[in-house]
Amino acid sequence: MGTVRGLITLALLTAFIALVVWLFVVRRRRDFDAAAQIPLQENSNAEDKRDE
Repeated sequence: MGTVRGLITLALLTAFIALVVWLFVVRRRRDFDAAAQIPLQENSNAEDKRDE
């Protein structure tokens, strides 16, 4: 009985890790790349407010 519980725990842990990798690496990569570029983009509104 202990071996079965151990295998079930291992299967669930593997499924959880696979889900986390799929959500944060595969699906969100484009969103994270776009967010990483925000500080590098010029913002004309911010420049206009500084000049006032």
